[in-house]
Amino acid sequence: MKKLLPYFKNYKKETILAPLFKLLESLMDLLVPLIVAAVINKGILGHSTSQITRSFLLLILLAVLGLVFSFTAQWFAAKASVGIASRLRQDLFDHIQSLSYTELDTIGTDTLITRMTSDVNQVQNGINMSLRLLLRSPFIVFGSMVMAFTIDVKCALIFALAIPVLSIVVYGIMLITIPLYKKVQNALDSLLGLTRENLTGVRVIRAFRKEPEEIREFDRRNQALTGFNEFVGRISALMNPATFAIINIAAILLIRQGALRVSLGNIRQGDVVALYNYMAQIVVELVKLASLIITINKSIACQERISAILDIRPGMVYPEKHADRTADAVSRTAAGAPSRASQAPDNAFIRFDHVSFTYAGAGDEAVTDIDFSVKKGQTVGIIGGTGSGKSTLASLLPRFYDASKGSVWIEGKNVRDYPEGELIARIGVVPQKAVLFKGTIRDNLLWGNPEASDSELYEALDTAQAREVVEGKSKGLDSMIEQNGRNLSGGQRQRLTIARALVKKPEILILDDSASALDFATDLKLRQAVKGLPGDMTVFIISQRTSSIRSADQILVMDDGHLAAKGTHEELLQTCGLYQEIYYSQFPEERPVSGNSIRKEVLA
Repeated sequence: MKKLLPYFKNYKKETILAPLFKLLESLMDLLVPLIVAAVINKGILGHSTSQITRSFLLLILLAVLGLVFSFTAQWFAAKASVGIASRLRQDLFDHIQSLSYTELDTIGTDTLITRMTSDVNQVQNGINMSLRLLLRSPFIVFGSMVMAFTIDVKCALIFALAIPVLSIVVYGIMLITIPLYKKVQNALDSLLGLTRENLTGVRVIRAFRKEPEEIREFDRRNQALTGFNEFVGRISALMNPATFAIINIAAILLIRQGALRVSLGNIRQGDVVALYNYMAQIVVELVKLASLIITINKSIACQERISAILDIRPGMVYPEKHADRTADAVSRTAAGAPSRASQAPDNAFIRFDHVSFTYAGAGDEAVTDIDFSVKKGQTVGIIGGTGSGKSTLASLLPRFYDASKGSVWIEGKNVRDYPEGELIARIGVVPQKAVLFKGTIRDNLLWGNPEASDSELYEALDTAQAREVVEGKSKGLDSMIEQNGRNLSGGQRQRLTIARALVKKPEILILDDSASALDFATDLKLRQAVKGLPGDMTVFIISQRTSSIRSADQILVMDDGHLAAKGTHEELLQTCGLYQEIYYSQFPEERPVSGNSIRKEVLA
């Protein structure tokens, strides 16, 4: 919990006042048995109505004061716990945003969501309960014993014996259940992960009619979680009967000893009642304290899970703006970053200099020894089979990942030398999966440029062939889009994500298989519109369709992570067998018919 201490800095007053007012409340509770004893000894036995009235009014006053102290303590505890949890959740979210794709791939989305929600809530509960009860319960337990000794020493010895026995039972059960509660939390994580996977992939599940299998898997994990909870519950359920058995035995001994002391005239009947009330307070507070410690241990486990994320250092290092490049290169080399030349290998606008990359935890390289250059304003097509490294190659350009070997250069500058945010500001990326956020169409398009006017938005929509999508909505740009664009078709989502990137007016545009849901005519219009844009925008088109890239200035053919060939459409049809295979599989009518093939067809 030491790592949480900095978060208490802004809540020093609350962390002091919350337990302080709770101690004042507990002091009111400790005074009640004495007043009850006075009612019995002086009021009832002494036949004093005035004493009874005064004691009754005093009890009401203590109740009111206790209620005020309790509310005040709860307010300060809630303010501190909610504020700390809010700051912790914000720091966790900010830290996650700073992580590179490599760390995010390694950690996993389900775990991050669980830690930002369930784990932070557990930490919040632990802080709230600690501020209110961590001092109150021990104070009541030992305060009751002290007050018992002020009434009668011999009877108080029963307290001195009962408290250690109760403590052994309570903390023994607690030590057994704490590790089991950690297993419960892990089982909950597993169930939450499966639930999220089912909800996000519900369409795929229904498409393959896997509902029965998923229901069975959910039942299995739910039963596992239920089994853990029931097992822990059975052990925890022993606490109440065990503690009450001990306290009842102690109460019997106390009443017997008290009766003897009353008969001898050493104490009065009201004192025995006060002693019994103190005994009851002890057992209640011990049960509360045991529950509190379990809650604290849960919150500690969750806080450690959160700290494990916060301790992950971002894998990418960015130089400071206007920093000395030499000093920066030395610092990054010392930090383990690959060394590189200080100048680009040539004067190309974009250069991949013998680049290789391996995903974290993967054995083989995703791309190997990729070497090519691109002039400003050129259109580059990238094609290849599934898993050949096309998207990986595109991810290295905006530095979503760092090359394991070699280097990537843009305008004569290594991508590692760009300050954070400067490189991506020049690049527009349309990913494979079209992602739109809940809000209006305008809100989504303004991600590309928050200052863009409506005319600029419509220009981007025209280029992306998406104007009809907007005009087909009753509110136009102010029409609402559901989360992930659920109320749009696949082609509409793709066109809007392309428009969002074009609003940015990037120097480099990467279209990562982003027109797969478009028909051939719309795809052609899109490419022609992009090519007709003013300026020298360099465009990378990743596609499975040769029709989408055949007019590119340069085509890169990827095969199992290697650059199999590069050239124009005509050159590759003459020299690259893989490109020929892809092209003629899509346009079989253009396949040249050789003499051998004619003879084969005749024989067939």
